[in-house]
Parts: sequence; C-alpha cells; structure tokens
Amino acid sequence: MNGKKILFVSSELVPYLPENPVSLMSYEAPRMVNSNGGQIRIFMPRYGNINERRHQLHEVIRLSGMNLVINDMDMPLIIKVASIPRERIQVYFIDNDEYFKRKATFTDPDGNLFPDNDERAIFFAKGVVETVKKLNWSPDIIHVHGWMASLLPLYLREYYADEPLFADSKIVTSVYGKSFDGELDGKMIDKIAFDGIEKDSISSISAPDYNNLLKVAVDYSDAIILASEEVSDDLKNHIEGLSKPVLPYVSLQEAEEAYTNFYTTEVLK
Repeated sequence: MNGKKILFVSSELVPYLPENPVSLMSYEAPRMVNSNGGQIRIFMPRYGNINERRHQLHEVIRLSGMNLVINDMDMPLIIKVASIPRERIQVYFIDNDEYFKRKATFTDPDGNLFPDNDERAIFFAKGVVETVKKLNWSPDIIHVHGWMASLLPLYLREYYADEPLFADSKIVTSVYGKSFDGELDGKMIDKIAFDGIEKDSISSISAPDYNNLLKVAVDYSDAIILASEEVSDDLKNHIEGLSKPVLPYVSLQEAEEAYTNFYTTEVLK
C-alpha cells in the first residue's frame, strides 16, 4: 500500500460514535492502510450527537462556504476536521445545520427514521466529492462503509462522471448486515433524478429500503467486501450476479492481511 491514496467514506466511525460493525471497521481499515504506508483521508457526517469540544472539531473555512443543491434547495456545506490522536489520522466532517444539527444519527427518540434521511445521504455524497475536489486529492481507491454513504458510488459514476480527479479511482463498497427496518422517503428516486440521473439506472430505489440502497452502491462499485457474516440472501444473490471481485467475510484479526491483498491484487490490478 506504500504511497497509495485511499479515501474512506463512512456513515459512522469510532471514537466519534459508539462501536458497532460499521464504526469499528471504518476505523480499523484506515488504520491498517496508514500503518502500511498508504495515504488516507476519512469522511463522515457531523451528527449533532458528536461532542465537538471533546473531540476538538474545528471548521475549515477555506473548504466551507459553498451551497449544494438538494431537490432544488440550496443547502450550505460546512466542513469540520479533527484528528484521532493515537493514530494521527485526520477526519473530515460533512456538516449542515438543517441535516445534521439534531442530537441523533439516523432516528428520533422513538426509533423512527428521520424523514429526510434520503436528502441527508444525497447531501453527504455530494459534500464529500466537492470537498475532495477542493483538496485536489485524487484517490486510487474510494472505500465506502455504511448506508448513509451508499449513494457515493452512484454520484461518482453518474453525476460526477466527467470529473477528471476521479477518472482512475476504483470504488470498493463494504456490505454490512441490515442496519435499519422500513424505507426512506418514497420520493427519494425523484430527488436523485433531479440531478439528471436516469430513473431506469436506479429503479430499485423506488422502494428505498436498506437492501436496495446497498444494491445501488454495489452496482456502481468496482469491488465488494462482505463485512458481516449476516448479509441477507437477497443482497448476496444480487452481488453474485455482478461478476465483480468480492472479498468474503473475514474476522477483524484476519482483516489487515485480507484487505491489503484485496486492494493490491483485485482492486488495483
């Protein structure tokens, strides 16, 4: 991995959010690459339940300030940054008061999904790409973790298809076990189509449940990692039909060697 640039984009990340399969592997995978000589950047949403003072987040004025259009609405993009001290790893946070100020991640106190989770996912995907463009940092690999990041492969390959910075980037999506029940807003497909993306290419999002979001993510990825043992048969069958490199599930203890080999022999070949 020496000198290779890898962009990690995740829904969740320890130590900023509680430990779960997504947040833990979103920390471990960059740490592995970092320790093997790779160059990394990490992006995640700046949820309102992340303690900015404790984790020493601060706004990066030169990266903030632009508006992103989400379903014909101008939404200001704020970029914050912090470092994971013991690893010397920098993390970029995508922020917006409308979408991320509330003191929770994905659901209200009663466990109901936020009605604008679809727009938050669109905003996050666009915000990551626009920020990386400002950084002028061309990644060799873009590794996606978690459903809030699942639209990034689609937007990179469709909305940003002519962006030269990502012309040679390979996209890897890690697929985890189901993390929410129900569906996001039924008009999600219309909001994505507003950006000029053909509905036929994302027909599964007409029913935007967890599995269908991940199907779109893997459809637009170059390689796939099964990051949980309990991935649904529906999703596994869809992945098997894609004829793309797939890394089967490995334990955390085996991950460093397995991920490094997968990156170098399957993704970057």
